[in-house]
Amino acid sequence: MTDTPEPGDRLVASSAPPRPHRPARPGGHTVTARQRVASTLAGLVRLASRVAALALLLYALFTVLRANPANVWYQFVELLASWLSLGLANLFQLADPRWTALVNHGLAAIVWLIIGSALAGLIRRAGP
Repeated sequence: MTDTPEPGDRLVASSAPPRPHRPARPGGHTVTARQRVASTLAGLVRLASRVAALALLLYALFTVLRANPANVWYQFVELLASWLSLGLANLFQLADPRWTALVNHGLAAIVWLIIGSALAGLIRRAGP
């Protein structure tokens, strides 16, 4: 057994000098507790708004695809959608009630996403 590496060897140590350690944040900027709390709170607000939008979109999808209204999951999502619709559940009245649910609850989901992102951005900016 020799100490010289073979041409196809992959476990050969590099002869290049090691790279210097790079700090996690340029300039040595440390994250304060206030910034960490603001970042966590902003993430929770964003998560809550996405869950609300998902519930509304699921209800719209269940309605368009004519899911069984006696199903427990349908009833749960319908209850959530009625709470989260922001008064937009009867905004538009189309000829087909399925498309009415899709448009109105889809619009409410978009509003939830916009409000959640804006509020999370404000909270994050208030952190520093």
